[in-house]
Amino acid sequence: MVSRVGRPKEHDERTALALLDAAERIVEEAGLQALSLRGLADDVGTTTRAVYSLFGSKDGLLVALGIRAFEMLGASIEARPTTEDPAADLVEAGVAVFRNFAIGHPTLFRIAVQRTLGQPSFTGDVANASAEAFAGLEMRVARVRNANLLGRRTVRDVAFEFHALCEGLAAVELRGLMARGEEVRIWHDALTALVTGFAVLA
Repeated sequence: MVSRVGRPKEHDERTALALLDAAERIVEEAGLQALSLRGLADDVGTTTRAVYSLFGSKDGLLVALGIRAFEMLGASIEARPTTEDPAADLVEAGVAVFRNFAIGHPTLFRIAVQRTLGQPSFTGDVANASAEAFAGLEMRVARVRNANLLGRRTVRDVAFEFHALCEGLAAVELRGLMARGEEVRIWHDALTALVTGFAVLA
């Protein structure tokens, strides 16, 4: 989805998407220092005026990428089907949603989740997008609580703990430290142990 930053007009939607795609690719391939608004405009075949009109500045562009990241996460977790096993569903949300996002979009993961690229002001629309994505995770956790599988823990605490483990697993995998071919199993094992432990420990 396109960032709400700058409120781009409807006829600029395609340009905004192309600019965000190109910006993500440039940062992934050459680092944040390689991202310039002029170079980005040239890459997409538009003008710097269009970039400034849509995003305002380089920081605005990074904020837009942050919003995009959280909107992707939120939409993916909302679309994830549920079964009669809420604990297994939560684990699958971590593997099929968070892992797929982080590994498929490492730049967005670093900008939005880890906030290790650039120093954009993550307020307003980006904070709303983050909250909406986190609310989707909390809904998954609430299903586990409703099945009496969280012990005395609150939904919010469990959501933060689950998110923290997912973020750590993603960071380790992106650094190439997991055994090749064993990544999905490791994620499943770690998240299953965490979620199972909630029910076991009072």
